[in-house]
Amino acid sequence: MRGTRAEEAGKGVLQSLDWWVILIYVALLTFGWLSVCGASYTFGDTDIFSLDTRSGMQIVWIGTSMFLGLVLLLLDDRYYETFAYVIFGFMLLLLFATIFNPHSIKGSHSWLVLGPLRLQPAEFAKFATALALAKFMSSYGYDIHSWHDFLRTLAFILAPMFCIVMQHETGSALVYLAFFLMLYREGMTGSILFTGLSLVVYFVVGIRYAEPTLLSTPTSVGMFVVLLLIQLSAAMMTGIYCRNWHEAFVLIGATLGVTLIALLFSVYVIPFNIAWVQTIVTVVLIAYLAWQALGTRLRNYWWIALFALGSLVFFNISDYALNNVLEDYQRNRVKVLLGLVEDNRGVGYNVHQSEIAIGSGGLEGKGFLNGTQTKLKFVPEQDTDFIFCTVGEEEGFVGAAGVLLLFLALILRLIHLAERQPTTFGRVYGYCVLSIFLFHVFINVGMVLGLTPVIGIPLPFFSYGGSSLWGFTFLLFIFLRIDAGRNLVRQ
Repeated sequence: MRGTRAEEAGKGVLQSLDWWVILIYVALLTFGWLSVCGASYTFGDTDIFSLDTRSGMQIVWIGTSMFLGLVLLLLDDRYYETFAYVIFGFMLLLLFATIFNPHSIKGSHSWLVLGPLRLQPAEFAKFATALALAKFMSSYGYDIHSWHDFLRTLAFILAPMFCIVMQHETGSALVYLAFFLMLYREGMTGSILFTGLSLVVYFVVGIRYAEPTLLSTPTSVGMFVVLLLIQLSAAMMTGIYCRNWHEAFVLIGATLGVTLIALLFSVYVIPFNIAWVQTIVTVVLIAYLAWQALGTRLRNYWWIALFALGSLVFFNISDYALNNVLEDYQRNRVKVLLGLVEDNRGVGYNVHQSEIAIGSGGLEGKGFLNGTQTKLKFVPEQDTDFIFCTVGEEEGFVGAAGVLLLFLALILRLIHLAERQPTTFGRVYGYCVLSIFLFHVFINVGMVLGLTPVIGIPLPFFSYGGSSLWGFTFLLFIFLRIDAGRNLVRQ
């Protein structure tokens, strides 16, 4: 009798599995292995299946990943919610212990070396953090608009990030910012995402155009534009969040008017730095918003004033942070990305060579194992962080576009699965999974093309290595098991 029930339960899980995602998973693993072969192959090699080669070892990682995926599907999906905090706590302790790991690989202490096996706990902490967030946000009485609950939610994200940064793995830590996409789906105010985007714009514009001057004045173009953006953003926010568009247009007119008068005076009368006038105008604007908050008792005025003040402070310390806080290689990467310096033989070498490799592939590519840039090892990390350049060189535009379409199909399917979850736990975990995949694909492909900073994160199911492949498999198959259990009859 028990055997019959077990068979029925197993049959129910198999019938409820989303086989489209599994098919995409297998396709990505297959193309990923072919790319590892192309990236690690050396002219004259006779056996790409040998365990002495990277392509041979990748078969081992793929096989073990599939086995782990099967095990995850066989477990009761309720276990993942029940033991979410236990798993997260264990992974957090492991991340903390790894900080003191004596083994250093390329300057990073993020790897645990167990004989011939090397594991990176940061890759597994992603699914543990996703489970903990899903468990907490599905608890009774949780309200994302409550500052108490929201700050505790941030603690789940920032704790592993802090440990990973202490391991000197800034790139892996930045992946955890992807969870904010899930928070936005669950009701987090869009102003937080807007603030984050604004800070990025302030940094890029302020640093990129710090040297050029405005017309014939001694005013930095970057500083002028950023201060004007802060003023206009704060004014527009009064119309959006305080529902007072008359006041918003008055503030916009006043700031633009004062800025224009200062600009004309500096150009035609006495040249001076207009940024000083803009700074004074911004401070006056902040004081006005605070005064309005006291008079109307609308908290939104306080938040807008805080946004303007924080933006002003951030802009003024960003240059100091770039030149005094970041490491030399990080600072050089930022400058190369922003086009401030060209260093094709130094820090920009990886990106420059990957662009050459992708461009040389043309429309249809050079064919499997026929890439020259990759075979001659011109591209560093070409089978890990920069593996997408192998796809572009050997398979051309057609192959690269096909891979991106596969990832797009995976993301869209994950959105569909997340939206059909009957529980908050399943939906939150699903959006955590797709957010992480989206972040990895966007940043990895972007850095290979020279569009995003080089932060050293793998391309899911393509980059060589067991830790990343196992980590992504854990993420995906736990969600598939949760989704498969949505309609099962519980006993």
